[in-house]
Amino acid sequence: MAPKAAKSEKAVKAVKAVKAVKSVPIQPVPEKRGYEFGGPLGAAGIVFGLPVLVYVFTFVCNDVSGCPAPGLLSPSTLTLDKLKSEVGWPEEGVAGLFSIEATLWTLSYYLFSLFLQVFLPGQVAEGVTLACGGRHKYKLNAFPSALVILGGLAAGTYMDGANFVVWTFLWDNYVQVITANLLIASAVAIFVYIRSFSVPNPGKPNPELRELAPGGHTGNPLYDFFIGRELNPRIRLPIPFIDEASRTIDIKLFMEMRPGLLGWTILNLSNVAHQYRTYGYVTDSIILVTIFQAFYILDAVYMEPAVMTTMDIIMDGFGFMLSFGDVVWVPHVYSIQSRYLAVFPLQLGWTGIALVLGVTAVGYSIFRGANNQKNRFRTNPNDPRVKHIKYIETASGSRLMTSGWWGLARHINYLGDWVMSWAYCLPTGIAGYAMIESISPVTGNLEKQAVQTPEARGWGMILTYFYMLYFGVLLIHREMRDEEKCKKKYGADWDRYTSMVRSKIIPGIY
Repeated sequence: MAPKAAKSEKAVKAVKAVKAVKSVPIQPVPEKRGYEFGGPLGAAGIVFGLPVLVYVFTFVCNDVSGCPAPGLLSPSTLTLDKLKSEVGWPEEGVAGLFSIEATLWTLSYYLFSLFLQVFLPGQVAEGVTLACGGRHKYKLNAFPSALVILGGLAAGTYMDGANFVVWTFLWDNYVQVITANLLIASAVAIFVYIRSFSVPNPGKPNPELRELAPGGHTGNPLYDFFIGRELNPRIRLPIPFIDEASRTIDIKLFMEMRPGLLGWTILNLSNVAHQYRTYGYVTDSIILVTIFQAFYILDAVYMEPAVMTTMDIIMDGFGFMLSFGDVVWVPHVYSIQSRYLAVFPLQLGWTGIALVLGVTAVGYSIFRGANNQKNRFRTNPNDPRVKHIKYIETASGSRLMTSGWWGLARHINYLGDWVMSWAYCLPTGIAGYAMIESISPVTGNLEKQAVQTPEARGWGMILTYFYMLYFGVLLIHREMRDEEKCKKKYGADWDRYTSMVRSKIIPGIY
């Protein structure tokens, strides 16, 4: 009897093994798409050009000579030495852009963010179905992580006020923090690019659900590095005694929702503290900018589950484009307004406040209302809040909404996002100032103060309103990419859908 029992047990194990193999998804042949962003030449321009632009913005609008630097308004008499003195170029030259101390502290911030993701409790949710047939699991706790970090900063500010070491360090080492973030973004992009070559070949079992992004494996190394070869690069931390979801880090989601996004608010708060240290008060303009942007950021991390249905997560690979955008471009370019106001303390008054509040309310109601509706419809179409939504069903089984927010325009959320961007820029007014020596209201000493001169007035808007212009171009470009992908995915069904929902972003206009 024993030998028969042993054979029976072996047979059962064999059957289970076969079933397990069959249940492992097979890596499909990855779809390929044509070049975007101008192909390899455009990728090279972005990889090497945008980091330089971040530094240019920082130096051109400064607290040394003005915003913009006065010499730029008289180019015929401008010399390189004069420009260096006006923008506060480091005495050490390019080497002065880097600091070991700033890099280590910035890296510590990333590691602490990672620590919070792993060890703080969080909701575990599944993403959308992948091309290989499975669904990734995500641990979502960006919001409580943000509250922990902001709570610590609030405690430090309560004890030390505007002189809290984080605020002074970020202002005094701002350029070096840019460099630190750039180095980290580049290192992460290089890591995921190299690691993407270990994605299983088509036809092989793929238990980790790894796959290449449709547009990320063109064969051109620079372009693929820029756009991202792997769709959802993930790592498993070798930490015992914690669950699989906690020790599995989705690099793309981490970079998008944590260090850079919250860093944007942290830089804004540092700028508020600088204004108070300089002038002894805080203006309504910088308060509005900081609150609005903080609300946008906290709303985004609170609604973290909704990001799993966005184009960044489900379609785009993770490469230098997203890595740099998440932790360099977003925090340092999007905080230009509060940095400007930290030096030039503009008061809006009640009329100005009402205007900015109204613009923000309109933009947010469109943005959040549309995104919530889409997320609910995709995850649970029987939700009472979206049961009334009309739709067409495509041949692939997808449902495209033709009423509600998404019946007004195919990318109506982009309109809300863009309108909100106006509220970030409007508080800077007709921007531009020059640094002139005057008596400081705080110290009583003769110090440089920002004064709006006729020569500088208006020129600063190139910088403080850049976000609104750039964001509009970005959203139109994203809409064009989205339209192309949807046309390819849905074919004739997309033509039918666009004949019903004719507007792209702005109802009745575009």
